[in-house]
Amino acid sequence: MNKRDHKILLRDKQNLEQRLERKQFEDQPDAMFKDSHIQYQIAERTRAIGCGGIGAMHKLVCKLGLDRAINKNIILLKCHVPYWESDHVLNIAYNVLTGGTCLEDIERLRNDETYMNGLGAERVPDPTTAGDFLRRFDEVWIFALQETINEARRKVWALQDDSFRKEAIIDVDGTVAGTTGECKEGMDIAYNGIWGYAPLIVTLANTNEVLYLVNRPGSRPSSDGAAEWMDGAIDLAAPVFKKVWLRGDTDFSLTSNFDR
Repeated sequence: MNKRDHKILLRDKQNLEQRLERKQFEDQPDAMFKDSHIQYQIAERTRAIGCGGIGAMHKLVCKLGLDRAINKNIILLKCHVPYWESDHVLNIAYNVLTGGTCLEDIERLRNDETYMNGLGAERVPDPTTAGDFLRRFDEVWIFALQETINEARRKVWALQDDSFRKEAIIDVDGTVAGTTGECKEGMDIAYNGIWGYAPLIVTLANTNEVLYLVNRPGSRPSSDGAAEWMDGAIDLAAPVFKKVWLRGDTDFSLTSNFDR
């Protein structure tokens, strides 16, 4: 941002503060929302999108080299006609960031020329192509993708000030993810009678970042197989943070792990 942008933002902030300043209003004769004189025009050069922050997110991805790391570490496509692995991963992630809740919502982005221009993309994968890409993943490649993203996280952590890197709090817990499917692979009934899965979630409590997510049948206890993922989170955070804490409920209180 240049000095002019800062001046504009400062002016707008001051105007907003003045506009929202607490006042003692008298009884108003009309409603606050009135028929305004707003006009709509189609600009020839300027284009706008509702999810304007997506460009900044993509710049961060490129600056960290996350897109290149995904293409290097995740090899699921024999040829790239025209999409690379990073195109698919980022396409799905950006769909969520812009309010999408399912793969079908990608279609609205494919029909937004300004969105694609903001990413420097001629086109983005359609929902069917995205689904085909997801079906190529197995447990090994899912882990590789998580590790690739975590390496980028570590770069961001290292850029923070000393107060941030003073300590890391790693939360570990299981949850119940119900599903309406009847024949999905690996699903089972949980302790509360819900059919579905019981994923293990390992997060950095400081920022609410999900470091590892491990899918498991619904019948698995929350601590089952958690130790190795907790070890992985420690290895990830220890080089950056001065101290690492682990936090979980009593189900994770395993003496064998406490001893070591």
